[in-house]
Amino acid sequence: MTPLPPTPSGTPGDQRPEQDHLVHAGQAPAYAAAGSGGAPHGQGSGPEGAGAWPPPPPPATPSYADGGSGGTTGVWGAAYQQPEPKPRSGRGGLVAGILVAALVAGGLGGGLGYTLAKNNENGSSTTVSASDSGGSVKRDPGTVAGVAAKALPSTVTIEAASSSGEGGTGTGFVFDTQGHIVTNNHVVASAVDGGKLTATFPSGKRYDAEVVGHAQGYDVAVLKLKNAPNDLKPLTLGNSDKVAVGDSTIAIGAPFGLSNTVTTGIISAKNRPVASSDGSGSNAASYMSALQTDASINPGNSGGPLLDAQGNVIGINSAIQSSSNGGLGGTSQSGSIGLGFAIPINQAKYVAQELIKTGKPVYAKIGASVSLEEGTGGAQITRQGASGTDPVESGGPAAKAGLKPGDVITKLDDRVIDSGPTLIGEIWTHQPGDKVTVTYERDGKTHTVELTLASRTGDS
Repeated sequence: MTPLPPTPSGTPGDQRPEQDHLVHAGQAPAYAAAGSGGAPHGQGSGPEGAGAWPPPPPPATPSYADGGSGGTTGVWGAAYQQPEPKPRSGRGGLVAGILVAALVAGGLGGGLGYTLAKNNENGSSTTVSASDSGGSVKRDPGTVAGVAAKALPSTVTIEAASSSGEGGTGTGFVFDTQGHIVTNNHVVASAVDGGKLTATFPSGKRYDAEVVGHAQGYDVAVLKLKNAPNDLKPLTLGNSDKVAVGDSTIAIGAPFGLSNTVTTGIISAKNRPVASSDGSGSNAASYMSALQTDASINPGNSGGPLLDAQGNVIGINSAIQSSSNGGLGGTSQSGSIGLGFAIPINQAKYVAQELIKTGKPVYAKIGASVSLEEGTGGAQITRQGASGTDPVESGGPAAKAGLKPGDVITKLDDRVIDSGPTLIGEIWTHQPGDKVTVTYERDGKTHTVELTLASRTGDS
């Protein structure tokens, strides 16, 4: 799977398909990810036992195949050429008779058509006109139009550019009345070090913004508007834990740079493990236990709100599934295929509040490095930690619970763990200090222990 990239500036859209991988719906180019289908090959240990892997090479930059001006290849209005007259034969009379009959029939048909049309003008019309249409219709709060009308004024299109001018377009939404905007980390990553950020509301009002804090592992960032207006209306945050498969969803974003776009769908699945790399070669990765939706989400939607039928935010749109050969004109570029992924708002709310408070993310951890290899039947604790460190942190939660290198974690509470990235995503849905039950296998036997999650501050 591939995280959702934002739409790069100056291009119709930026999507980074990587075989059957996830593509970020937002801004940062060259994202790649491993979803529920399994982690990438190779092994390693993530930040504080999270797990990381060398990201794949950046996919090719997409391009449009428009077939030329107007997108057409045919020719209209070719001149008609009169055929050469043929020699008369003994059947000439028959041919002439057929032609006369055809002309008479044609004239008769035309006459009937004209007469019927004339009579219809004089008769009563069966056309029914609506008494109200367009803006004069009152739309109830529970309708899609009602939800969109209320939520759109609190969403923004984010343009981020690095100091060299490279960047793209993503989405965000108003988090509080102080001017904080929540979005994806990968939407603003290019502007973190000396870049430029702007946020534009549907009304056309545009504000400069700055990054308050960003969490690469969670893929969440918080901006603050400069000279923020005093009439901001934060979107209401829902409860993503209570979302059910089949619930209606509404997504708002700027797919391919088309700001203020509204799409609808349902919750297709919950707790989908999604892991993504930024492709920078830094081995940095993002993990989430995502809400899956079939609402149309495309590059540029990243950071935008995923709403329920009442207009409450239940997630932050972050990634889409994209096939390697899909796209326009056979190119590598492709759009929504009905598999979008959002960060649950309960997790994103906690992260955003920490970023506003301290400027740094806080991660829950068990204090063990896990393998990212496929086929381990769970999350296997590695024999060696990252950079020569111990695979089980001395004095950490895993060590206190008696976990050892080679143990395979198969469940966290009631969640089945099928890989290292799945374990990391599930751990990060919790907060430091939470008690969790870990089920693991050792020498063919199953064991269960309870441990208290520790914390790590920052992405380094």
